[in-house]
Amino acid sequence: MKVLIKAIAKFFSEADVLLLALSLISVVYGIVLVYSVVRNFETGNEFYVQIGATVIGLGLFVLFSYVDIDIIADKSVLLLIFSALFISTLQFWGVGMEEVGNNAWLRFAGIGIQPAEVVKIPFIIIIAKMITTFRERKSLNNFLSLVQIVLVFGVLTALILGVSADLGSALVYAFILLAMLFVGGVKLRWFAIGAAIVAAVFPFFWANYMTDLQRARVMAPFPFFADTLGVGVYDRINWQANQSVSAIASGGFLGQGLGNGRFTQNQSIPAQHTDFIFSAAGEELGFLGCLIIVGLLVSVIVRCVYVGVKSNNSLGMLVCTGVAAMLIIHTISNIGMNLRMLPVIGIGLPFFSYGGSAIVTCMAAMGIVSGIKMRPKPYRFRSL
Repeated sequence: MKVLIKAIAKFFSEADVLLLALSLISVVYGIVLVYSVVRNFETGNEFYVQIGATVIGLGLFVLFSYVDIDIIADKSVLLLIFSALFISTLQFWGVGMEEVGNNAWLRFAGIGIQPAEVVKIPFIIIIAKMITTFRERKSLNNFLSLVQIVLVFGVLTALILGVSADLGSALVYAFILLAMLFVGGVKLRWFAIGAAIVAAVFPFFWANYMTDLQRARVMAPFPFFADTLGVGVYDRINWQANQSVSAIASGGFLGQGLGNGRFTQNQSIPAQHTDFIFSAAGEELGFLGCLIIVGLLVSVIVRCVYVGVKSNNSLGMLVCTGVAAMLIIHTISNIGMNLRMLPVIGIGLPFFSYGGSAIVTCMAAMGIVSGIKMRPKPYRFRSL
């Protein structure tokens, strides 16, 4: 018993307790919102899945707090192989829903696992290790070095798009990559060249590889372009976004009360417990409830950046940057599409949206950041 007490005391004295507290408050807040949305669902197991995922995520937070990220990063090749194979399983066993437009889940016993969500952590570690290695060799801005980094990104996102058509996850990976390259010290001219290439290729990709549903999701904030799509599916996506805005507006400052939202309790917004959980908060808890969500997420992001800055080494800084970037793009994209300001591309709100894979991934990522905080490196190893 004394050994256990000492171990617990050691954990709370060395781990990032503030980050843990912010994460758990966010998750519990999310569980309350999910319960309010799903309590009248026929299945009714979403609430318990969310709690189970939280317990697993808490265990992973503790585990990764004690794991040295340098040891994991040294296995980057194995991480890449695992990531590619894990995503590839969707080709054989991936399932989804017609209204979602992708088959991004592995489902068994009523539980779904989203490989692209889980692989975000290995992806961040792999890219951080590559940037750190090239910096140490003073070759980061060499063409061949950047080609290798982009190739890793290209392989994983091509698999995601090819086997599951999950455009939202691919965009998240792209934002993470750009943030890490910028912080890592890649010169701006390479970003300009990359932007020019994307601008040249995108029209061909839009016309030949994107589905009608994907185009409708991207065009959701721009109704004046709707006629160019020529598909009725736009009306469904547009209606979903409009319903979300109406729900949030009806909440006012303090909301209609938990469990009392007309849109929420009548299940008027598809995917409200996942992609549109922010609309439930807006309707039932009002502007104040939404403000608390934004405050919690900003606090978590700022804490991740702070730990990275204080880590005194390039790898730790880049991993924290990747984690912060993941949270930033999810937060901005999700809230933006709930307010009909950004494309409806199926990106959940970190810690709050329903999804076992997302909760486990977020908590594991927070554990990695906590581990970096527990083991700051001597300044002489710093390369940023």
